Amino acid sequence: MPEMHLRQRALPALTAVVLGVHALALLGLPLWSQVSAPHTEVAAMQTRALSLPEPPAPPPAAPVPAPKAPAPKPQQPRPKVQRPAPAAPTAPAPEPLDTPIRETVEPLPMAAAQEPAASEASETADAGSGATPATPPAPPAPKPEPETPPTPSAGPAQDMAITSPDGTPLASDAPVPVQLPDPARLSFAVTGQAKRFNYSANAELVWRHANGQYQASQEVSLFLLGSRSQTSEGRITDRGLEPSRFNDKARKEQSAQLAFDQNLARFSTGAPDAPIAPGAQDRLSVFLQLSALLAAAPQRYPAGTQISFITVSARRADRWTFRVGETETLDLPSGSTQALRLDKIAAAGDDQQASLWLAPSMQYLPVRIRLAQDNGDFADLQLKSRQAP
Repeated sequence: MPEMHLRQRALPALTAVVLGVHALALLGLPLWSQVSAPHTEVAAMQTRALSLPEPPAPPPAAPVPAPKAPAPKPQQPRPKVQRPAPAAPTAPAPEPLDTPIRETVEPLPMAAAQEPAASEASETADAGSGATPATPPAPPAPKPEPETPPTPSAGPAQDMAITSPDGTPLASDAPVPVQLPDPARLSFAVTGQAKRFNYSANAELVWRHANGQYQASQEVSLFLLGSRSQTSEGRITDRGLEPSRFNDKARKEQSAQLAFDQNLARFSTGAPDAPIAPGAQDRLSVFLQLSALLAAAPQRYPAGTQISFITVSARRADRWTFRVGETETLDLPSGSTQALRLDKIAAAGDDQQASLWLAPSMQYLPVRIRLAQDNGDFADLQLKSRQAP
């Protein structure tokens, strides 16, 4: 029973302790706080609202620099338009064998028409600029009256000239005697070399004349390489041959007209007219004219004599000069023949040598023609036969 009484007395004390602990918990005081005084305080419950501090404002963004305006590009100079240089004259393709003698490199002088030189003053207008010039511009100089260009003149062309061996010119006021050889057909064997290529060919010269007119033709035929032909026609006068037309045909045909009433030669190629004079020949008739001169009076032409002609090709007119040489014995395909040698004097800048042999036994018709150049090229025509045309 005493145990029962102890439990009954301890129960109220335990209950009071439990209630006290719960009260402290409800008042929110720290569980392990020390009470300093035994007096009882009434605690008031307070509610606090805690506000979080505002986040600091972000630093202002650095101002973005405005994009710089692109620097102005330097103005490129306008390229100068270059005018195309004038085409150089293309060198003409080499022509086939030019027989008997190709043209020289020095044409006869031709008086060219002088073009008047006129100077013109130009004015510059500054319209709409509003700028007042400090001084008024000087009036433009008056234009000079254009000069009338002189009429193109062929100028005097030198006649056929004969110079003695001592250099004395022979008087040419009276016609020299001529004697035309009889009509004939001459066949030649041709040997030669071109650019180190040896070749053989055939050539034929046909000569006719009747009733004061003449015709001559020459053709050189090269096996597998074609042919080249030349023709000459005209009148027979007291001076000998007076050609009126000369034709030259290889890859194409070209011609020259000889107008002795105007002392001019005109060309189908469009080349400028060339001056001529009585006694002028073309490149084929010149050999027959030499035959006629020597056949008429061989004693007038001793060795060293020079005979000079204006000689017309299909493109130009040149002066050809032949020097009379000595008589030589030739061993030709037609047989041994005595022939008088004449050498063409090369003009300045001409690299071609030419020799011609005329046979007195054949009325001084040509029996051999030899052409040679400094580079070694040559052509040698030797008589094979003579027949009636």
